[in-house]
Amino acid sequence: MMLPKFYCIFLKWRYYSLMVAVCLLFILGFTSCHQKNNTSSGYSDAFKPVLDTVSNRFATNRLDAGLHYLDSSFKHISNATIDDKYRAYAFHYVYEYKAKRDNKKALLYADSMLTLVNKSPNDVQYVSNSIEVNFIMGDAYFNMQQYNEAYKHFFEGYAIGKSQLNNEALAEYNYRMGMIMYKTENYKDAAGYFKKSYQVHDKDKNNFNSFFGNQELLDNIALSYKHDNQIDSAIKYFDTALRYIDQNASQFPERASRIEVARGVIYGNKAEVLISKGDYVQATDLLKKSIAINLQPHHDYNDAELAEIKLAKLYYDHNNDDLLIDLLNDMRLQVDTIKNADAAADWNHLMSRYYLRKKEIPTAFNYLETYNTIKDSNIKKLNLLKQSDVTKQLDNFEKQEQIDKLNNENKFQQIYILTISVAAVMILLIVLLVYRNWKRSKKDVLKVNVLNRQINEQNIVLEDALNEIRNNSQEKDRILRAVAHDLRNPLGGIASITTMLANDELTDEQKGLINLVKDTSFNTLELINEILEATNEALVLNLELVDVNTLVSNSVGVLHFKAAEKGQQIFFKPLDKQLELYISREKIGRVISNLISNAIKFSPTGASITVNVTEGTGQLVIAVEDDGIGIPQNMRDQVFNMFTTAQRPGTAGEKSFGLGLSICRQIMEKFDGKIWFESKKDGGTIFFISLPIAEIMKSQLSQEISVPIS
Repeated sequence: MMLPKFYCIFLKWRYYSLMVAVCLLFILGFTSCHQKNNTSSGYSDAFKPVLDTVSNRFATNRLDAGLHYLDSSFKHISNATIDDKYRAYAFHYVYEYKAKRDNKKALLYADSMLTLVNKSPNDVQYVSNSIEVNFIMGDAYFNMQQYNEAYKHFFEGYAIGKSQLNNEALAEYNYRMGMIMYKTENYKDAAGYFKKSYQVHDKDKNNFNSFFGNQELLDNIALSYKHDNQIDSAIKYFDTALRYIDQNASQFPERASRIEVARGVIYGNKAEVLISKGDYVQATDLLKKSIAINLQPHHDYNDAELAEIKLAKLYYDHNNDDLLIDLLNDMRLQVDTIKNADAAADWNHLMSRYYLRKKEIPTAFNYLETYNTIKDSNIKKLNLLKQSDVTKQLDNFEKQEQIDKLNNENKFQQIYILTISVAAVMILLIVLLVYRNWKRSKKDVLKVNVLNRQINEQNIVLEDALNEIRNNSQEKDRILRAVAHDLRNPLGGIASITTMLANDELTDEQKGLINLVKDTSFNTLELINEILEATNEALVLNLELVDVNTLVSNSVGVLHFKAAEKGQQIFFKPLDKQLELYISREKIGRVISNLISNAIKFSPTGASITVNVTEGTGQLVIAVEDDGIGIPQNMRDQVFNMFTTAQRPGTAGEKSFGLGLSICRQIMEKFDGKIWFESKKDGGTIFFISLPIAEIMKSQLSQEISVPIS
């Protein structure tokens, strides 16, 4: 458990920065204990099939094959998760613990599992793995006769499970306590622990591990009753275990072999009870069944050996010496390879009694001496286990846990008191600051009122100035229109006279001067017309239904000759159907012609210009595309402004006044349309205009609309 952390957040505020930071420190920063990141976790897709295969081989007692497959496959998993590594170590633990009976090496793998537990990515996984690793470490220490360490780990797993209300942890703990009581010959207590374990054990009939664990607990309860001389209760639980297997075995056809092993174990255990009742025939039959089952490949050889010992004792008690010696000789190799001290002691004892009965005293003595050696070792282990006093040890752990809990609660109480004290001081400081700022705010309100009055007075002055500017602008436009109108007639006359003079017989120098005056007159006249059009805002237009293809085709046709003067071609791509818009033929035609004219003006000699008409969603779009000089980046925001500084001469020196596109935009806005352009990567520009289709136009516009002339 980690100490609480405080996180300071400093806010820059005029008056409250310090106190707000302290308040946030108190409210947001306090944490009571270590919390793990609740991210999702699990086995990787690459590891899942490996897990299934290895689990199946371990379940069928093929541990060597399973471990070999695990190690060879795991090398090829590049991004193994924590779960993958944890379960791989768990398989190695089981192999060393069960197959090799090397508890020290098994503990090394358990330590690796414990390291991964502390890296668990979420609380649920951390709790589950902590319980598991503590129990298996306890098992290894128990087999190494380090009982204090074993009990400590058993209790740690139990304490975590109890705090998290984890029934499986409680079931595992009670199972282990039952086994310890059984080994110390406290059979009544053992039966009690096994019953507690069975009560909280998972009863999911679709889960093989749950099913297998439940039948084992029923068998252990029966064994405890047998040794406590409660024969009827023992028979009852043996039969219950067998019925439980029969009722649920069909759920797990792929585990039929392991289920048979469990049935063989119960047969062998039940036979002992039948022997004590004198039912030797049924006992012999059950023992033979048990041996036949568990001597099969990959079955439980250890249990088969115990069943053979029981059968051998039965043969000895009934003077079946031939069957006895044949069975004992068959077991010789098993005794040497399967390390079971109790079975080895019983085998040597039976051999000594057999040879004693045959009057072969030296041979009998040798077996008896081996029996005594093994038996003494077993008694020492049992005495050491009894001396460990598991009940007292667990009681000490329970008391220590309570002491630690009280100490932690005391620490937290101190922290809470300190926190409350700090909060009280902060609240007092905040109250004082609020009072001080309230007094200041009264002065600030007066200042704000004065400033508001000043601002209102300035707003009145600004509004008057804006009205004056607006009036001046209107007066400027009026004067500009008057001047332009007065200049148009004389300039028109000059243009006509110079045109006539240009046709007279003059010297080249005179013709050059006359043409210069003529061109200047026409350019100036065009500028005056555009100024008049741009400044006239109240001209009434009549709207009509206009066929789009015809309108665009007319503009293309008119400007075709102008393009031909520069060796250019205009390609027209009409709409694939007839479509009419409710618009001003003159104004929209003016926009289209202006865009085509600009394309001609700014395209080089021999270039191509494309005019394309398409229909979008409720909109008609007309695009004029050229391969001309394009629009520089620094001019793109100015091209639609009146008298823009973005005007440039055409590719043949054509004059540009910077009013055309501004007039086009005004016209499009009056018709609820849009105008925009896109620059091409390889040079050139595409100008677009879009207009609503006829029905929309008809609903939005009246029969007459005011737009600037162009």
